[in-house]
Amino acid sequence: MTGRQLYAVRLSAQAAKVLTVLPEHAAQMAWDVLDSAAGNPWGFPQWDAGDPEGEDIRIASIGQLSVIYFANRALHHLSILDIVWLG
Repeated sequence: MTGRQLYAVRLSAQAAKVLTVLPEHAAQMAWDVLDSAAGNPWGFPQWDAGDPEGEDIRIASIGQLSVIYFANRALHHLSILDIVWLG
C-alpha cells in the first residue's frame, strides 16, 4: 500500500438491501470491489463519460456484478448508490 488513506464506504438503503440478498460468493465479490474502490475511487470508469459534472459518479464492474458509487472528495467517503447482480 502507498500509505493513502482509504475512503470510508457508506451504503444507501437500496445497496444494503441488495447486499443482504446476494448469494454468498456475490456478496464477497461486492466487498472485494468496494475495498478496491475505497483505495482508488477513480480507478474505475465514470458512470456517464458524457457528463462533465458527473466525474465523481463511478461504476465498478466485475463479471455479473456492478457497484455504482459517488466519491465524495470533501468528506473522503464513498456513497454506494446501488449494487446490481445479474446472476
